[in-house]
Amino acid sequence: GHRPNTAPFEGWLEKDEKGYLLVDHLTHSQVEGVFIAGDVHDHRYRQAITAAGTGCMAAIDAERFLAH
Repeated sequence: GHRPNTAPFEGWLEKDEKGYLLVDHLTHSQVEGVFIAGDVHDHRYRQAITAAGTGCMAAIDAERFLAH
């Protein structure tokens, strides 16, 4: 569907007016150490390939976060 599945993050992560999670600097959320990827924040493309790409970006960001 075209509705992001963000209900599990209600009250925990910020969303825009359409229900998509807000990101800071590509994959970062407002919670330190929590990264966002895929169609829960991508209201433009909403496709598997962009989800895979942002998933990889979030994994690298999480790895760097844990290394520091």
